[in-house]
Formats: sequence, C-alpha cells, structure tokens
Amino acid sequence: MRYSLALICIAAAFVFGAEAADKAPFALTPVKVTERVWYVKGLPGAASFENRGFNSNAGFVVTSDGVVVIDALGTPALGREFLRAIRAVTDKPVRRVIVTHYHADHFYGLAAFREAGAEIWAHKSARGYIESAEALARLEQRRRDLSPWVDANTGIITPDRWMEGDVSFMSGGLHFDLIHVGPAHTLEDTVVAVREERVLFAGDILFSGRIPFVGNADSRRWLAAVDRLLEFKPEAMVPGHGAASRTPATDLVLTRDYLRYLRLEMGRAVEDMTSFEDAYTRTDWSRFERLPAFEAANRINAYGTYLLMERESLERK
Repeated sequence: MRYSLALICIAAAFVFGAEAADKAPFALTPVKVTERVWYVKGLPGAASFENRGFNSNAGFVVTSDGVVVIDALGTPALGREFLRAIRAVTDKPVRRVIVTHYHADHFYGLAAFREAGAEIWAHKSARGYIESAEALARLEQRRRDLSPWVDANTGIITPDRWMEGDVSFMSGGLHFDLIHVGPAHTLEDTVVAVREERVLFAGDILFSGRIPFVGNADSRRWLAAVDRLLEFKPEAMVPGHGAASRTPATDLVLTRDYLRYLRLEMGRAVEDMTSFEDAYTRTDWSRFERLPAFEAANRINAYGTYLLMERESLERK
C-alpha cells in the first residue's frame, strides 16, 4: 500500500508540475523598444531547472498587417507564454517567426507559433545541425535538465522556409532586412534589421552583460560579424541575451573583448606548445569571472578556442 501511494504521489507531482510549467507566472513582460518594437528579456546565466529555461531574449514587431516575431525562447511552455504576452500588446495575428539561429534556448518555443498559423523562417545553414546527432543529444539533455518544461513531446521544429543569403521583405509598411552574418556564433547566424525603427535584433552575435557561449564557434568570423553590425548604425540593438542597448557601439565591447582575449591567450598557448590544461590554469580570467554564465561557459569556450587556434596555426604553415 505504501509503495502504490508513493507512485501516486510521484505521478501527481509530475502532472501538477507540468501544469504549473504552463500556468506559472513568468517574468515575460514585454519591454517597449519603440512604438512598434518589443522584446522579452531572459534571466541571466545558462538555461537551468531553476530559471525554467528562460535565459534568452525574443522580440516582436507590430505592423498594420500583423506581427513579426524574432526567436521563440527555450521551451514549449515559454513559447506559449510568449505568445500570450504578444497578445496582451496586440490582437493582430502573428504572421512570421524569424529564427536567428538553431540553439535550443532560441527555438524550442516554436510549437506555439506554428499552432497559431505563423510561418517559420531560418537560414539554410541550420539544416545540417537540425539533422545531426548533436541536435538530438541536446534535446535529450534538455529533457533531463528542464523536465517537465521540455519532455518527450518536445521536438525539433523545422522551418517552413529556408533562406539563402540575405532576404528583405515588407510587412505593414515596415521593411525587414534579414542579414546572414554566419558562420560566427553558428553557421546560420541571422540578424534582423527593422529599417524604419532603426532597431537591430542581433541574436547571439551580441551577449549583453554576460559571458557569451562560444563553444566551437569561429571566433575570427564572429569578430568580423560584430564589426558588420556596427555598420548598420542602429539606434537600438536587442541582443540574444541581456538588456537592449541604446548605445550599441559601447555595449558590443564586452562580447568583442572577450572573444579577442580568448584568441590572444589560447593562441599564445598554441604557439608556445603549452597544453590546454596549463594554459587555462595560468590565464588571468579576473576581468570576466564575476559575470553571469562564466562558470558554465568559460572552460568550454576556452577549449573550443584552443582547438580553433591550433587549426588556424596549421593553416598558416
């Protein structure tokens, strides 16, 4: 009897936990950037059970014809909550969702938007990742670490349209420029410029106020992408993580300086034939170690950069 009662309690906890995941109040309060541009700001740090996967930003633009959404957050529950937040601002239909890149914290919320009839766009360079074992491994990791918000019913949603190169379109009198700046943080990195509003959605090319996730990214091209963003001279920039910037040239400094420092220190270690372990231990991380996500990301970033600098060194020989 005690055993069956325990099973009942476990089952009830799971059911009520899943319901709470969908109904619990999240801090998904839309933040106004301009009269027509809004975003929701994720919590600092890496995705975790404690923050229910809400660590990234997503945005939306209200036009006279409907709503254009940029990214969809990191769980199906968050996607539903984000859609409700949009509907609190406007009752216009969501026409389109632009995925800046296919990392889990930016697209697992897509299901709610597909169910609402929105068309999903992403750059074709994401196709290889979506079909890879790496994507399935990430999904399994999220199911373990973010249950019940990511579960067996959560899947990888593919776009309705694969974009090639740069794409522009008009919606309700506003021009949207979708610029492919990858490979950088990912192969498919796409930024979204809303011309008339002078706002740029930077995806994970910009991490505001926290350590970026670099992994095995091409940091040399990422730095070039940072420089390219500045050419647009936006009045406001919405990053993939952290607060929107009214001074993009200043706020891009942290991401740029961190990438440069990784390349400098790991590049020096490769040239000196120092092992990664010794190089990592000897490197002075004090400028960055108090920033959110340092513990979760820095060692991975450093190792990925060390391997990258080895490849670049061989290319030069």
